[in-house]
Amino acid sequence: MVYPFTRHSIGSKMASKEKKEVVIPKTPADLQRMKLEKLMKNPDKLAPIPDGPRERKAPTAPEFVRDVMGSSAGAGSGEFHVYRGYRRRELFRQKHLDEHAKKESQRDEFEKKLDANRQAAEEKTAKKRAKRQKKKMKKKMKKLEEKKQTEEGNKEESESEEEEEQEEEQDEVKDDDAEEVCFVIGGR
Repeated sequence: MVYPFTRHSIGSKMASKEKKEVVIPKTPADLQRMKLEKLMKNPDKLAPIPDGPRERKAPTAPEFVRDVMGSSAGAGSGEFHVYRGYRRRELFRQKHLDEHAKKESQRDEFEKKLDANRQAAEEKTAKKRAKRQKKKMKKKMKKLEEKKQTEEGNKEESESEEEEEQEEEQDEVKDDDAEEVCFVIGGR
């Protein structure tokens, strides 16, 4: 039986591929640099972004305590360790609840501050927007006035042209009178 791949053909395929160098990072900075280089080889590929740390849940307080210690003076030495365990768990639970409440209050304060900043920015933007619109309207009104003045000027020019034409006609009539010979001393 003849196999299609022989040792020589497999070896030639291996030789054609690039030999990968094994680099051992010596410092955390080298490790980070290697990771960045690997990511930058293919920028189209999405980089994995890990989720943040999960929030731990507070242990629930036991509703029923099964090993109730009695108040008798004959409690054994082992009861102290049981009590110490209960006490430690309860203190941990209260500490966790206090931390959770503190985080919530900080988050609420941050949200209030963000809202206040957002509102202040919106008011500032609205004020500037009103100022721009006012300036734009003034410019528009000025343009309209200039247009009206030019129209009125054109009307006045046309009226003044008509008046000039009428005056010229009257002057022509007077010029006709001036053609008559006039013998006035000192006159024209």
